[in-house]
Amino acid sequence: MKNRTTVFQKAEKQELSLRYKRRGRVKEWFIEKFILLNATLAIVAIILIFVFVGKEALPVFTSPEVQKEANLGEFFLPQKYSPDSSPNIIWQPVSQRPKYSVIPLIIGTLKATIVAMLFAIPLAVAAAIFTSEFAPNRLKEIIKPVIELLAGIPSVVLGFFALIVMASFLQSVFDFTFRLNAINAGIALGLAVIPIIYTVSEDSLNAVPKQYREASLALGATRWQTAIKVALPAALPGIFAGIVLGFGRAVGETMIVLMASGNAAIVSWNFGESIRTLSATIAAELGEVVFGSPHYHALFFLGALLFVVTFIINFSGALYVEKLKAKLTGAKR
Repeated sequence: MKNRTTVFQKAEKQELSLRYKRRGRVKEWFIEKFILLNATLAIVAIILIFVFVGKEALPVFTSPEVQKEANLGEFFLPQKYSPDSSPNIIWQPVSQRPKYSVIPLIIGTLKATIVAMLFAIPLAVAAAIFTSEFAPNRLKEIIKPVIELLAGIPSVVLGFFALIVMASFLQSVFDFTFRLNAINAGIALGLAVIPIIYTVSEDSLNAVPKQYREASLALGATRWQTAIKVALPAALPGIFAGIVLGFGRAVGETMIVLMASGNAAIVSWNFGESIRTLSATIAAELGEVVFGSPHYHALFFLGALLFVVTFIINFSGALYVEKLKAKLTGAKR
C-alpha cells in the first residue's frame, strides 16, 4: 500500500510540474509576442514619421512651383540676387524676395553643439570617474541622483533659466555685445546633455571587472593611475557611446536654443553673436506657415535634413564603438 501511495504521489507531482511548465511556457510566449509587438510598432512609427517628413519635403526637388521660389541650389549654394552681386546666404522666407539658404542655420547648429559638447564632456566624464572610482558610497548616493535629476528638468525650464539668469551673468563677465549668443545657448544645452553622458559613462566604468583594478593596485599603481590608465581605457567604448548620444541630443534640441540663442540667422563663426539652429527654425515658423507653400515645404526639408544628420551621427558612432571594442579586446574583424 505504501509503495502504491508513493507512486501515486510522484505521479501527481509530475503532473503538477508539467502543468506549471505549460503555464510558464504560455506566459513566456505572450510576453515574447508583446515585446515583439511593441518593438515592431516603434519601428513602424519611426518609418512612418520619416515617410511623412520626406513626402512633405519632396516638392523641394520635384515641384516646379516650389523650386521657382525655394530650390535646392539656394539651400546650400549662395546665389547672386542683386546688382552688386551680393551672395544670397540668408534665411529670410517671409519677404518680397524670399531667401532660403540653410548655411546660417547649419553654422548656428554647429556652434551651439560645439559649445555644448566642450562644456558637457569634461564635466560629465570627470563626474563619472569620481563617482565610480573615488567617491564613498554615501557620497555616491547623493551625486548620482542629483546629476541624473537634470535629465528630468524640462528643456523649456533650462531655456528660461538661460534667457533670464545665465545670459545676463555671461554678458557681465565676458562683456558680450549680444546678450543671447552661441555660448549662452551652448552652455544651457550642455546642462541638458550632461546627464546622458554621465549616466552612460558611469555605467561603463562600473562594468569594468574589479580584477583589472586589483591587478593594477597590486603592481603598485595608485588609485588615480588605475582610474586613468586602466578603468578609463577599458570603459572607453561605452563613454564614446554616451558622447554620441549626447551629441545627437544637442543637435536636435529645440526649446533651449529657441529661447537662449537670440534667433538670428547670421553667417559668422564668432561665438559671441546670436545664432539660429535648424530645430529652432522649424519650431518658430511651422506654426504660422501657409500650408502647401514653398516656405512650408522648405521647413519640412529642414526636418528631413535634421533627421538624416542625426541618423548618420548615431550610425557612425555605433560603427566606431564596435571598432573601438574590437581594438581594445584585440579581436579581429
